[in-house]
Parts: sequence; structure tokens; C-alpha cells
Amino acid sequence: MNNEPVTVIGLGLMGKALATAFLTSGHPTTVWNRTPAKAQDLAAQGATVAPTIGDAIRASSLIVVCLTDSAAVRDTIGPNQAELAGRTLVNLTSGTSDEARETATWATNYLDGAIMAIPEVIGRPEAFLLFSGSSDAFANHEDTLGRLGNAVFFGEDPGLASLYDVALLGVMWGTLNAFLHGAALLSAAKVDASAFAPFANQWLSSVTEFISAYADQIDRGAYPAEDAALETHLATMKYLVRESAAAGIDTDWPARIQALTERAIDAGRSPASYASLIEVFRGQA
Repeated sequence: MNNEPVTVIGLGLMGKALATAFLTSGHPTTVWNRTPAKAQDLAAQGATVAPTIGDAIRASSLIVVCLTDSAAVRDTIGPNQAELAGRTLVNLTSGTSDEARETATWATNYLDGAIMAIPEVIGRPEAFLLFSGSSDAFANHEDTLGRLGNAVFFGEDPGLASLYDVALLGVMWGTLNAFLHGAALLSAAKVDASAFAPFANQWLSSVTEFISAYADQIDRGAYPAEDAALETHLATMKYLVRESAAAGIDTDWPARIQALTERAIDAGRSPASYASLIEVFRGQA
């Protein structure tokens, strides 16, 4: 299976990166895009350009789809689902967990996937891809999918990859928003963001230890304040809001964090750890 034929449907920036990684790894690669001109560069690299979507599907046992959204997948692949018999469909299109489960009802041998990388790093070790759905399909094609990056399988529920995707993106956006707010706050004191960044990165490495410890507390459903109580966090949050206001920096981000913490304290979690905020997110505080 090391050089099994692969078809890539959808040749946006990410689709082209996927096809290039397969070609570079020695896989016979067929490509199709609604706009054929987007396939010219890949054809020059050795890809076969299928004239129709049906030809593209019939060309390979592994069909990788990367389109704009789930509706595009349904509209493009759905009318040709009979052609999928005996083949594996891997959907790397962004979507919701419910959309992934719906696609799995009509696509046999289905794997839903999420790409945690930018196009430039596809095919390199730092890229990782999340998969869920048919365990047999993943086992049969794990080596080939591993050509794209580190391939991780989460289980038979087709929606799990999408859930992990948005959860991880939430971590990214939360982290970046916190950095940008901090950089804005320090810029009021004429501190460059490039001077702040090394300390932010160093602190983030410590925050990862909190994540591991809090994950254990969440799984146990117990939130002992082994580092600091929620009431201690709240006192410091108020300083962040005050400093932001004094510097003329938007206070929405720290004020939201403070409001979440106050809701947990109002629910009687003042002596608990910061991990107890999960009950606010669960709507149980």
C-alpha cells in the first residue's frame, strides 16, 4: 500500500498542498477541480488530471476531498456516490460534527478529517491531521495518509475529528487573543511586541503544565486549589481590567474572563481551582 493510487478532489491552496505531498511521496495521483486551470501546476509535477468527477473517483481506491464546505462535498460527491463502492472517502473539508455524521450515512468506508497545519507544512512532521470514522478504512490507508503529516485516529464516531478541530482552534484563538491584548497593553508603555514575545512564549510553556493538571481535575470532577484559588485569580483579573482601562486599551477580553470567574464564584466555587470554570462553560455553574 506504500504507493497506492490517490485521488484529490478540490485544488484550493490546501488541496494543492495535499496533492503535492502525495506526488512527492511517489503516489500515483489523480486530481480534479471544477476549474481545470488550477490543476496545471500539478500536471507538470506528474499528476493525472481527470476530465470528470466520475473519472477522478474511479481512478483510485483512496479519494481525498478538500472543498469549501460540507454542502460542496454533498453536491460534488453525492451524485457520484455509486462510484464510491469499494473505495474509501476521506473528507478533509472543514465542517461540523453533525455534518460529518450526516456524510457518513451515505458515504461508505468514510473517514472525516481535520488538518491542523497550514499548506506550507503539509507533508512535514510538524503537520498533524485528525481522523475519525471507519477504523478499517484508517487501518488500510494509515501509511498513505501519514504522507501528509502525523495522522491520528480518534474512533468510530465520524464527528470526533471535527470536534477536536474546533476545540483546538479555540485554544489557538484564545491564546492569540491573550497575546495580542498583552502586546497592546505593553505598547502603551512603548514596549515592542517583539520584546514581549519571548516572555509570552516562556510563560506559555508553564501554562501547559496547568492544562495537564487541570485535565486530571476535570476528569475526576474535583477542583482542589493546588496552585491558587479562584478568588485569588479574580483579584488579579481586576488589576488587568483596570490597567487596560487606564492605558486606553479595550477591556472586553479581560472583562469577559472576569465575568466568567465571577459567575463561578457566585455559584460557590470561590475556594476551588481555576479548572472549576469548566462548569460555567457546561452551563452548570
